[in-house]
Amino acid sequence: MTDSHWLAARFEENRSHLRAVAYRMLGSTGEADDAVQEAWIRFSRTETSDVDNLGGWLTTVISRVCLDMLRSRTSRREERMNDDRPEPITSQAEGHDPEHEAILADAVGAAMLVVLDTLSPAERLAFVLHDTFGVPFDEIGPIVDRSPAAARQLASRARRRVQGVEPDTRADRDRQREIVAAFLDAARNAKFEALLALLDPDVTVRADRAAAAMGGDWEVRGATAVAKTFSGRARAARPVLIDGMPGAVWAPGGKPRVVIAFTIEDGRIAVIDLIADPDELASIDLEFLGGMPR
Repeated sequence: MTDSHWLAARFEENRSHLRAVAYRMLGSTGEADDAVQEAWIRFSRTETSDVDNLGGWLTTVISRVCLDMLRSRTSRREERMNDDRPEPITSQAEGHDPEHEAILADAVGAAMLVVLDTLSPAERLAFVLHDTFGVPFDEIGPIVDRSPAAARQLASRARRRVQGVEPDTRADRDRQREIVAAFLDAARNAKFEALLALLDPDVTVRADRAAAAMGGDWEVRGATAVAKTFSGRARAARPVLIDGMPGAVWAPGGKPRVVIAFTIEDGRIAVIDLIADPDELASIDLEFLGGMPR
């Protein structure tokens, strides 16, 4: 078998998966096929002999292609008309597995695609890759030029909208602000039991490289361990809105040094992300609550 035939065979092994990813991203069978073709071109021109996980590598490639297409669509300010809405797959296309097409059609209805089309390109990618295809945020972050923590926030915002809960409704924001305020109070005053009550039993704290370098663990899991980590601390943390959502920041002299982002699910804190990378901090929209710290 020639090298070109070998490459083609390896790509064909992954074509069905790549097309499913592209269709969920783009909402159009035609655009999905174009994205798969572009992924093949990039694959055929790249040395991949040292790639251990070809499927994962190709998923990254197709994701980047789709992200470029979504951003181009947004930059052109394309408004979908009635005859140009996302296309649900309703019939078998020649050359594709009919069982796979049927499963995809059931999973991605027209209503879902319309909701996905309201998300930003980065939100859509983070949500689709993680919630539909199980790609970890450590791999999603570099695709959207964000940290894993920021990628998780993108997916969380998208998930709330897909579930029919607008992430910026006043009731949602107010409740989350109450939870964050209660967490900061309990942490500052070493109220251990109060901290436990606010935390999901499987809560996780994750620090980026810069935050971990300031002292502490990269990751802490479990309500008891997280409560011990924060009890008696966070005295200088100030409440803020992080991209519109409640959080906290340590900002000596008014300059943000560490952002504390919360993912709140079912009224409890499920994830706490400590973000200190300067480039990431620069990309976050922070609004201090109660005025800028001195």
